[in-house]
Amino acid sequence: MVSTFTKIELQILNLIARGLILDDIALELNISKYMTKLHIESIYKKLNVKNRVQAVVKAITQDIIRV
Repeated sequence: MVSTFTKIELQILNLIARGLILDDIALELNISKYMTKLHIESIYKKLNVKNRVQAVVKAITQDIIRV
């Protein structure tokens, strides 16, 4: 399952799990807010979820990320 996620998507998932918001994620990764939002939408689609909490819970339970 992890192989379906790009490196940046995994980084973003981990930052979301740490509680960072969109603006802070963009700053941390030195990418635009627009690109950050696109990556987040891709993560939601791949995990078949609708929000951050669902994404983090599913990513943890499927061993995609660890906190």
